[in-house]
Amino acid sequence: MILTTPWVLWALLALPVVWLLLRALPPRPREQSFPPVTLLLGLGARNDDVARAPLWLLLLRCLAVALLIGACAQPFITRDRGGIATSADPLLVIDNGWAAAPGWTQRLRAVDSILERLERNGHSVRLLLTAPPTGDEPVRVGPVQSPAVLRTMLDPSEPQPWGVDRAAAAQALRDMTRQGWHGPVLYLADGMATRDDDAFATALRDVGTVRDLRLPDSDIVTLAPDRGDGTVLGLRIRTVPRPHVREMNVRAQTIDNSTLQLLHVTVPSGAAQASIRMDLPAELRNQLDHVDIDAITGPASIRLLDENDRRRPVGLIAGSSSDTPLMGNLFYLRRALAPTAELREGSLDSLLSRPLSILIAPDGTLGSPDARRKVENWVRGGGMLIRFAGPLLVQSASGGGIDASPGPQGAQADALLPVRLMDAERVLGGAMSWSKPEHLAPFGAQSPFHDLPVPSDVTVSRQVLARPATDLDTHTWARLTDGTPLVTHAALGAGQVVLFHVTSTADWSNLPLSGLFVSMLQRLGERAVGIETPADQSLLSPYLTLDGAGVEGPPPAGAQALRADAFGHVAVSAIHPPGLYGPRASRRALNVGDEAGPMAPQSPIGTAMDLRGQMPDIALGPILAVLALVLILADGIIAIMLRSRRVRVSGPALALVLGAASSLVLPMQGRAADMPATDAATQRNAHVPGAALETRLGYIVTGHDDIDTVSREGLQGLSDYVNARTSAVLGHPDALVPERDDLSYYPMIYWPVTADATTTPARTAALNAYMRHGGILMIDTQGQDPATAPRDEKDDAFTGSAPGTAAALRRMTAGLDIPPLTKLDDHHVLTHTFYLLHDFPGRYDGMPVWIAQEGDSTNDGVSPVIIGSNDWAHAWAVDDSGNTPYATMPDGAEQRTLAYRFGVNAVLYALTGNYKADQVHVPALLKRLGE
Repeated sequence: MILTTPWVLWALLALPVVWLLLRALPPRPREQSFPPVTLLLGLGARNDDVARAPLWLLLLRCLAVALLIGACAQPFITRDRGGIATSADPLLVIDNGWAAAPGWTQRLRAVDSILERLERNGHSVRLLLTAPPTGDEPVRVGPVQSPAVLRTMLDPSEPQPWGVDRAAAAQALRDMTRQGWHGPVLYLADGMATRDDDAFATALRDVGTVRDLRLPDSDIVTLAPDRGDGTVLGLRIRTVPRPHVREMNVRAQTIDNSTLQLLHVTVPSGAAQASIRMDLPAELRNQLDHVDIDAITGPASIRLLDENDRRRPVGLIAGSSSDTPLMGNLFYLRRALAPTAELREGSLDSLLSRPLSILIAPDGTLGSPDARRKVENWVRGGGMLIRFAGPLLVQSASGGGIDASPGPQGAQADALLPVRLMDAERVLGGAMSWSKPEHLAPFGAQSPFHDLPVPSDVTVSRQVLARPATDLDTHTWARLTDGTPLVTHAALGAGQVVLFHVTSTADWSNLPLSGLFVSMLQRLGERAVGIETPADQSLLSPYLTLDGAGVEGPPPAGAQALRADAFGHVAVSAIHPPGLYGPRASRRALNVGDEAGPMAPQSPIGTAMDLRGQMPDIALGPILAVLALVLILADGIIAIMLRSRRVRVSGPALALVLGAASSLVLPMQGRAADMPATDAATQRNAHVPGAALETRLGYIVTGHDDIDTVSREGLQGLSDYVNARTSAVLGHPDALVPERDDLSYYPMIYWPVTADATTTPARTAALNAYMRHGGILMIDTQGQDPATAPRDEKDDAFTGSAPGTAAALRRMTAGLDIPPLTKLDDHHVLTHTFYLLHDFPGRYDGMPVWIAQEGDSTNDGVSPVIIGSNDWAHAWAVDDSGNTPYATMPDGAEQRTLAYRFGVNAVLYALTGNYKADQVHVPALLKRLGE
């Protein structure tokens, strides 16, 4: 039970006082023995009536009236440390961009205090929020309105996930001053400088006197990219410098907020940034969804990751020849791909046994038909194959070593080549040639390399030529200045095949020696594993965006699509909020830290003040009203005591009464108010058993852990079943030792019989007392029918229990006051207490259930015992996982349901007795039985 105002319960302490007062009214007659006449002559008459109230009582009542008058005047103690109170209607200016998110709650509390003070002084207020609203709405000054209305608007608000626009705010201020509005300005600054601060400060001063309120220790941070060499995930914490050292925890998390890495970062005093390096295996790095800074709220402390931040596994097929330094086919590929990809080298089979994004095949590595078949199947499944030309590829193109198969350029073409090739290589330059090495032409608009600069010193001296075809241009991503293709591609199933028409070494071209080669391979990697980098001019629509608290949600109404080439170069804004853009296959992340601009502290405007000094005023009216009520209550108590003439009220007595009344009406000022209501209730009920606070079932401990566990699980399962299907509410079952525990709290006790069970006089007496007072003892021999068991122990019938159970039952019940028993049939009240039953199975079925004969006047005809052999606890048992671990034989789930229903009837029989035996229920029972 949860109490909204638990201190009200302290008023229960007044109940003894009320009881005493009720006993005192009317006054009890005074008893006095009749004295002799001579003594009566000496008695003087005493007048108990007074003409006026005592002085102290008049003072008490006058003080109560004075307190009520003072409460109606609504006095308060102001805590305005900076003189915020103004003589004119002020303008409230609030920076509500992403830089204000840290400490936003403190800012709202300060604004609430300021508005409350302005409302009390009768002022109106105008509001200017410097961050643009959503969509294309401009920044503008709000109309003059009541502080109370403004408080309801600002209380649930959050900062915007984009930055402030102080240039637009300055223009709005100038428009307001041209309309003739002037007054004091209360400016809640975020503390971060922008390039428009000078114009904004001038516009504020033109309005009126400026008080600049800010949080001096607010941490304004952003997470910016720092790719470095690409081997690790590099980030930078960019922050407004502070004169002290700051400790921060940076957490790398998956999409379900599981932490993969936690780094502790120290930002030195006066520093504007700190570097972060997250070195994770490629499998874990590819699971990263975002990185955030602990204990700092807002979208700037969160960096969403996209495909550009992931490392894809790239397989390099090792050739048969040795890979010597500066000469091997894989040397330049390793150097180009190592910073941005996870490289794997080995045979084709070993590479394809693990997930890959890209498979790179230098010249001569796909010579066998079996290898080409395996690679073709892999590419059709979505992989990207990058091939490099060479002498062996030229030989295979002329038919010297490759099995031809239909391909994209016609019949009898290699399926792993994007275009058909000429049967000879082209040599440019050399002693026997008049031509010179060719340079690279600018990349086309449809090429993934189109915005890469083409170095003038990259030349090609030898290449494999593509056969002319009508669609050759659509398959060409790079070409030489003479128009011949250098890089071609083609789709194959769900994947792609890319061919460099030169070798992966410097034999045919110096392209592998250039930085362009690295950039080209990185661009191809971005298109791998089904991830297609969209064309640079394409628009990506917002998918999920961050709000001012850094929480992901649907994009706001005014959010617009963003060009793919703008990511990393455009700042977040009202039309481009931070978040994820584009479809799942090509999603990009826009973060506050991508283009946050320089981060420097903002210079104060006007009188600088600490925002933490703005605290709510202390209203004295409620306190005075409560004190007045205390005095009125004390006056009533004293008046009643005086009328009863039982006590004489002196000065100390008056102090005692006032103190007692204060403790009743103002409990929150006492030490007891610090105690939670749950703790007080625990102390009051510490000596009360749990079964006294809720209805519970009990079971007798046998000393066998397995049987006691089944008893507990069985009664727990039965209790849950009863709670779900009836109005009864049962708690957890209790383990009982009759000689020790009080059994009177339990309506029914389950007693499993074991072969070694014994009894004691104390146990027999306790159980007899329990049954005499209406309790029901449910005895279960767990498979042994006591009526059919032979008297000889060695010949005990075994139907599921251990030998000796019948003899143990006789020992256990030897001293119990058990009435004459009869077999339970469907006419007994137990069979229709809740469900209409004809069978009473447990784990086993077919054995009778014994119960006291009807008509016995003991306990109003309610049987004190139920004896059976069907092993009900195993059928009812539910383990900690919610499963039923024990099979019911022979009818399975249907038999278990009947066992539960018999348990429900037994519980309700124990709770309601023979209530269902009343004649009023006979028509309903006959109707349900169809008789």
